[in-house]
Amino acid sequence: MTALDLRALRGAMEGVCASMLCTCDEDGLPNTSMISQVHWVDDDHVALSYQFFNKTRRNLLTTKQASVQLFDPGTLALYRLDLDYVETRTSGPLFETMKAKLAGIASHHGLEKVFRLLGSDIFRATNVEEILPPSLTPSCRSVSLLAAVRSCVEDLARCRDIDELADAVLDGVTRHLGISNAILLVAECDGRLFALASRGYAVSGVGAEILPGEGVIGVAAREGVPIRIGHFSSDYRYGAALRVAARSAGLLAEEPAGVPFPGLGTPHSQIAVPVMAEGRVLGVIFAESDEILRFDHECEDALVLVASQLGSMMALLGEDETDEALPASSDVGAPGSSVSVRYYPRDDSVFLDHEYLIKGVAGAILWRLLREHVATGRTDFTTRELRLDQSLKLPDHAENLDARLILLRRRLEDRDACLRIEKTGRGRFRLVCQCRIVLDNAGEDEASEVA
Repeated sequence: MTALDLRALRGAMEGVCASMLCTCDEDGLPNTSMISQVHWVDDDHVALSYQFFNKTRRNLLTTKQASVQLFDPGTLALYRLDLDYVETRTSGPLFETMKAKLAGIASHHGLEKVFRLLGSDIFRATNVEEILPPSLTPSCRSVSLLAAVRSCVEDLARCRDIDELADAVLDGVTRHLGISNAILLVAECDGRLFALASRGYAVSGVGAEILPGEGVIGVAAREGVPIRIGHFSSDYRYGAALRVAARSAGLLAEEPAGVPFPGLGTPHSQIAVPVMAEGRVLGVIFAESDEILRFDHECEDALVLVASQLGSMMALLGEDETDEALPASSDVGAPGSSVSVRYYPRDDSVFLDHEYLIKGVAGAILWRLLREHVATGRTDFTTRELRLDQSLKLPDHAENLDARLILLRRRLEDRDACLRIEKTGRGRFRLVCQCRIVLDNAGEDEASEVA
């Protein structure tokens, strides 16, 4: 067996067709059963889904050997893998990847309450044998993934800041990779993610929040690995429909504050790829489709390469700070209008005239800027002073602050608010207030006002 042999079989490991697993007991008596998932791990290993404690399971633990038969629906080829048992994992990246994929397979076959992953059995493949040769030629892709990735990387290389990177990566994913629906999210230190930009939706969804471990996006960020589903699964569904169902069932007393996630109503394929740099998760590229099995292993490979380049560029283009003196600030507010800004310290959420705007680090930044503006009339600020402000609890990474400022600016634009954030130079930005600001800290007893 060569490494290429096992890697070349990934098309037969998408879960389209169940695989046949054969084991023997200590007396050599064979037993054959169906298995939901054979998962490619690396050039030498595969993982099988452990779902039931049955005779197959007992045989595996006794003899540590098995054979599995794979059918490739794209070529009609049939293969047999001889396997040596290594270990079983019940948590971690590999387990979560297989759990998500199995949820899609179970939903597709109407077995969501039956198929539950108990563990991922890791095996070393000792031999690969072709039982039936391919009788069909796989259909050709409409685009060359290698050429598409090259074009995406070239687009990213031309970017001068993180703001441009956010648009370039989504434009590249849609234009070069042919993916219609995509979202870029940035990660908070506590594991939450916020949508920074999107393509293919009626609304941008900028500021939409994904909780730690929620859906394929939250799991991909938590585990630091791509998570891919080829069939619709209610276990990994996003959107306002879930909140409506929860409220009707009495699980939620009221509509939670936040921006609705702009996902498809019933996506049949989803993929989430973490954006990483130096072992840190900076965000997630998420894509989905109405088409079943839209994202295969090679598409995953392409998105991983794009995400890797994006992570490196984000770390490289973290905003340079300036020590130069700022120009004199001037209040550009319009005295004839006003807006009430309410702040909740427990989650740093900000409301404009009782309507939710943003939360998290971006919310804390906006509140800090508005308080200083109200107190002094100041409008010009630097990223350096924000980074040195311990109350904002920023990590020591430049791209984190830059991404939050971009998120804040885009969210204000989406709301068409009377507040704006404008970049004025290297490490500089301006708070533009086109109205009178009334501040209300929900954690304090009194509000303050500036004309």
